[in-house]
Amino acid sequence: MTRIHLSGEYPKMHDQYKTTRFGLIRHAQTVWNRGKKIQGHSDSPLTADGEKQASSWGQILSQFSWDRILASDAGRALATAERINAFLKIPLTIDSRLKEQDWGQWEGKTVRQVEDEARQVLDEQVNSGWGFCPPGGESRRRVLKRSQLALQEAAERFPGQNLLLVTHEGIVKSLIYHLCGRQFLPGEPAILKSYQLHRLVYDSSGLRIEEINALRLGS
Repeated sequence: MTRIHLSGEYPKMHDQYKTTRFGLIRHAQTVWNRGKKIQGHSDSPLTADGEKQASSWGQILSQFSWDRILASDAGRALATAERINAFLKIPLTIDSRLKEQDWGQWEGKTVRQVEDEARQVLDEQVNSGWGFCPPGGESRRRVLKRSQLALQEAAERFPGQNLLLVTHEGIVKSLIYHLCGRQFLPGEPAILKSYQLHRLVYDSSGLRIEEINALRLGS
């Protein structure tokens, strides 16, 4: 398996006649997911169930044509990607810009703990939509900007390919919510289902949605 690390600095290739397709998935279950702890830039290993999830996803995804995996450099995303790639056996590119939102001082805590310790601050942030920024962390706008740049440059580097993104919930939501014109506010109805693959397309018109909830990977 070939691994490539991207820094965002390389000659860009422009080919507006080729369409690049992205399949977006979130990493498998981790220890902190099970404990309902906020991970952000912090990390925890996949649970035994998470390892089984990732392997089963590899079996499902092997039924389709993929040219390359793009993965966040977080351990949980990379572990998921490697288990999937045991079935796909394609090049794996690692890009730190696909990492989860930095949750700053709230990482390692449960939402309940944050509510108990900083209810007013949390409510203000939740109601700020795209401006949501945990103390000491980063805003959703910054997450969107870096993830958009990662996909744009991947499309230009690998024009016409089918790329599988193994990333995080915050990245998936930021990209899709932006393309849907959502404000990222709590009153908006949920549109993304759990354990699904979502499809985006990049062509001469830019990035757009092909299909959300396109493939169910599990329950």
